[in-house]
Amino acid sequence: MQGLLIAGRYRLADTIGSGGMGRVWRAHDEVLHRAVAIKELTAALYVSEGDQERLLHRTRAEARAAARINHSAVVTVHDVLDHDARPWIVMELVEGRSLADAVKADGRIEPAEAARIGLWVLRALRAAHEAGVLHRDVKPGNVLLSHDRRVLLTDFGIAQIEGDTTITRTGEVVGSVDYLAPERVRGHDPGPASDLWALGATLYTAVEGRSPFRRTSPIGTMQAVVEEEPAQPVNAGALGPVLAALLRKEPAERPTAAQAEQMLAEVAEGRRSSAAQAYVPTGPVRYGSETSTAGTGTRAVQTSAATPYPPVTNTVPAAPVPRKRHRLRTFALVVALAAIVGGGGAVALQQWKSGSSSSSSESPTPTPTPTPTKGAQGVIPAGWKKYDDPLGFRLYLPDGWDRTVSIEEKDGLAQVDYSPDKGRTLVRVAVDTAPDYTNSYDHMRQLETNNQRRLKDFTTLSMRQEIYRDQPSVRWECTWTQLAKDSPFSGPYRALDVAYMTTDGVEYALYTASPAGDWDATSKRFTTVLRSWQPNPS
Repeated sequence: MQGLLIAGRYRLADTIGSGGMGRVWRAHDEVLHRAVAIKELTAALYVSEGDQERLLHRTRAEARAAARINHSAVVTVHDVLDHDARPWIVMELVEGRSLADAVKADGRIEPAEAARIGLWVLRALRAAHEAGVLHRDVKPGNVLLSHDRRVLLTDFGIAQIEGDTTITRTGEVVGSVDYLAPERVRGHDPGPASDLWALGATLYTAVEGRSPFRRTSPIGTMQAVVEEEPAQPVNAGALGPVLAALLRKEPAERPTAAQAEQMLAEVAEGRRSSAAQAYVPTGPVRYGSETSTAGTGTRAVQTSAATPYPPVTNTVPAAPVPRKRHRLRTFALVVALAAIVGGGGAVALQQWKSGSSSSSSESPTPTPTPTPTKGAQGVIPAGWKKYDDPLGFRLYLPDGWDRTVSIEEKDGLAQVDYSPDKGRTLVRVAVDTAPDYTNSYDHMRQLETNNQRRLKDFTTLSMRQEIYRDQPSVRWECTWTQLAKDSPFSGPYRALDVAYMTTDGVEYALYTASPAGDWDATSKRFTTVLRSWQPNPS
């Protein structure tokens, strides 16, 4: 293909890189007479016809999103064009080498220089996150080092198409499993913290000359990412504590982008970051292949024969406790028009009596949606409506769902239910401006304890901490047997509860429940609800 003219403008010269998704060409723009880089999506050649259109559509959307990022540390995307029924991405040409090439050639990077590189990558990520773009494939191969010492990040959302397993050839893995955050390996939705994890793994590779989690197989590598701590770095120096901070297993335990930027700036200037030191495990350390438990409440850490970091105290804060013991949340009998398991922001439900559940005197404003519409977080299905709720949030639901108040506002707490069938199936939203707990996870655990005592056959299927709306959240799925004496809707039930707290201390809980036999449809519908949810919409 060398010498081929693309779109009547870009003439291909030679390949300068390749990967599982495509290859990058050096090319000449014959209109503006400048050198450019062009990425060819070769993965589109190896998928079925049905998957190809979906892949191409998402690639175009991701490339256009990347083009919105305006930062000197981001490789500029000039154009997205179609050729040979595939998208080609025209980008700024960076004369230099990748961080991966530098590590391969030089063995490793000095800590202060690695921190300088990481600082610019982090600034690029912050600009991307502010534009609503997650990179999802931060790795040494996507960090470019120009001859004039600039640091640039490339391949925003292009190198990896989230959720696809059919876009690589046999034996290839989408993305680089060495740099996938634990929450991504577990199948959770990525957030900004996932990019910070990948940055930590990238900088570890830079100073140590090897990936922190690389094993002999992709499965072994992914298992190491989720279950093992990296070997203690021996060449990281003052960068070591920053790596420990970025590589925390739980997204909520990692520093914010602003905190990480300060840490890296200090190391780049030749200083040790005191803030990063707080993330380093403490306690007795044994060397070699043994495992040591360092510090109160920390997980086992795999260590090497390196000198441990200077010890610090209080590396892991004690678990938060309820702020107001007099307002613990409990549950009464199963009620109609409200499922028995409340949202993370729900409190005691009154026992149902005819007419005891009042409809809102202030109805939400529905907006018909006759055709698929681009909503806040994706395409809203045909036949759904937008509801601007009086409690100050917006959500989308199928046409024909009615709103009922299940908890009148009191002491900052209010709760409403939306249902198409008088409560047999429902979506519940609870808003608590004065929550009893400092985090939703502790709150859910208390609700779980209450339900285990009160509900027949109650079982927690999963309860995990993750990131939702860029905030620490908890996702709780459970089942139980609903009794006829408590509700007109008896039999096996299943529910999913997602709760999180905003930075200003408001707890939101989004919850759905239905008969267990309807769960496939209920779960799929709730995924759209979660994606379209907007607190305090403008």
